[in-house]
Amino acid sequence: MTNYFRQYKPFLSFLGKFFLAYLAMAGVYQWYLSGFGEVKMDHITRMVAWQTEELLQMVSNQPVVVEDNKPDQFIKIIYSGKYVARIIEGCNAISVIILFISFVVAFSGRLKPTVLFIFLGSILIYFLNIFRIAVLTVLVYNFPEQEHFLHGVVFPLMIYGVVFLLWIYWVKKHSQYAAGKSE
Repeated sequence: MTNYFRQYKPFLSFLGKFFLAYLAMAGVYQWYLSGFGEVKMDHITRMVAWQTEELLQMVSNQPVVVEDNKPDQFIKIIYSGKYVARIIEGCNAISVIILFISFVVAFSGRLKPTVLFIFLGSILIYFLNIFRIAVLTVLVYNFPEQEHFLHGVVFPLMIYGVVFLLWIYWVKKHSQYAAGKSE
């Protein structure tokens, strides 16, 4: 049994660290969300909506307004006078950031590069998400018949593709399993 455990120790260590980090951060995030009750939108989602509005106003010559829809807990994006999209709690990229961080922690290397990579990667994902929502809004406004494809395929592929590339970079360059750094 000892040889069996030793053989799979790196994999079991990865799984343990990943799930421990994921469950801890997801638990903290759920606790944060529970403080808003059933009728309030959380501050992170609201901030994503406002920043998306600001970005669209900077790059578009169309009027943009975000407005709360309190009974249904989402924020409307009104682009050029037309209700085009809605932002819900799941659109704020926090779950993607939690997944990203959990993987990096599971493949952690030295403390300083790990913390720096987590910080910079999380910032990149957050702002990429705002860009994603803004571009999706413009595309859905111009091509409403493509909404399902854009929202369900293209844009998740974009954000998860970037996360995957960040993970690959991390494992190859900075993790404890990078070339010449394995135990």
